[in-house]
Amino acid sequence: MTTSLFAEVDISALLVPLRLLMCSLAVLVRLGVGLYPYSGAGEGPLFGDYEAQRHWMEITKHLPIHDWYVNTTQNDLLYWGLDYPPLTAYHSWLCGQVSHWIQPDWVALGNSRGYESYNHKLFMRISVILADLTIFFPSVILFSHYHLKDLSKQIIMESLMLLQPALLLIDHGHFQYNCVSLGLFVMAVLLVTSNCDSVGSVLFCLSLNYKQMELYHALPFFFYLLGKSLKKSTWRSVVAHLVRLAAAVIGTFLICWAPFLTKTDVALQVLHRLFPFARGIFEDKVANIWCTLSILIKFRSLMTTQAMLRMSLMTTLLCMLPSSIHLLIRPTTRNFLLALVNSSLIFFLFSFQVHEKSILLVVIPLMLLMTDYPLSCSWFSVVAVLSMYPLLDKDGVTVALWSATFLQSLIAFIAFRHLITIRETFLVAVSILPLTVMCLVSHFVRPPSRYPDLYPVLISALSSFTFFCFCVFTHLQEFIT
Repeated sequence: MTTSLFAEVDISALLVPLRLLMCSLAVLVRLGVGLYPYSGAGEGPLFGDYEAQRHWMEITKHLPIHDWYVNTTQNDLLYWGLDYPPLTAYHSWLCGQVSHWIQPDWVALGNSRGYESYNHKLFMRISVILADLTIFFPSVILFSHYHLKDLSKQIIMESLMLLQPALLLIDHGHFQYNCVSLGLFVMAVLLVTSNCDSVGSVLFCLSLNYKQMELYHALPFFFYLLGKSLKKSTWRSVVAHLVRLAAAVIGTFLICWAPFLTKTDVALQVLHRLFPFARGIFEDKVANIWCTLSILIKFRSLMTTQAMLRMSLMTTLLCMLPSSIHLLIRPTTRNFLLALVNSSLIFFLFSFQVHEKSILLVVIPLMLLMTDYPLSCSWFSVVAVLSMYPLLDKDGVTVALWSATFLQSLIAFIAFRHLITIRETFLVAVSILPLTVMCLVSHFVRPPSRYPDLYPVLISALSSFTFFCFCVFTHLQEFIT
């Protein structure tokens, strides 16, 4: 008996129509999510991430490139100063040019702060969908096509990834462009696991130069490529391969950073903006270990920022060692994919300056293992969305949250129903129930006035415990099986 959604059907002739239908549905869902409010809608003076992206378009459109990351009279860094790498800045410049061509008021220098209108919202929403269609969609389809021989599994993986609720809600609800860096990441994974190591390295560097949070995946890429290199038959071929990889990485960084390398102080300012350590070990209520422990241990009162930075750095690197060394010794595709999940989970749980949205860096590599771990991936996908509930509830996208989560869960259940027993389904439902109830209670019941952050704290603590347990599970999968 086959175990897929298309159990009795030969879909080879239907593959292209099915993909077109799937992509159309994914775009339709994105449009639906986009109808809801975005981050900071109508909430001045700083608004939210939507305004940050619009402001970056304004700055990059009008100011010389050397001033993009520098505090000047026309670029107040305290008002959503650019703090992502150069590739994000170039993307903002491109969107700014188009935005100015359509309606100059949208990016008028100094006069467009907090600009909100229906047409501008439509433009911004469409810009994310175009980024999705250009980068994320092709990456997902190509990955499934080359990694999965079973055509029905290809459609299932593509459907579940393109309808991934966490990414949908953050990019098309809250408003960001994570699809760009994550799409480049997925394509990089495909290429390095297909022995196109140099090109794959270039794409991963592009991903890293779009969002610095791709550092979550950097160590697995490094150790996987190093391990593959050391498996070469001769030392000459080992050295030659490493030189090619180094040239690809250094060349990509030089090209991306070229406009900022002409002046040392400008380059250093960009780096300072990318790693704002002064903000503290975490922001808001994020589902990681430090935020959870801070309920009992007041780190910010007991330790300096530098001491917390050293503590988180050492903890993260120590926790990364087992998976990294194992991947170096056994650089298989399966170990690489599991190491990507392990690395991103460890970074999320233990590193410095973690945001709720960074859980996307765990979800996407995990989805690449969906056909191997259908129950675990589906379960984690739901937990990841619920861990961001306080943020998304504040944005006003709770209806979209429940709808998108239900849609993906339904597709996963139908697709993998032959693999999952009633007992397993029951256990998954029971394990998610406490977090689900907590989210619903937080929406309908006011917290005690004495503890206004009660619900976000409880949701983040419960989620972080769940993530930690899952991190142990994925490590066991990498080492034992």
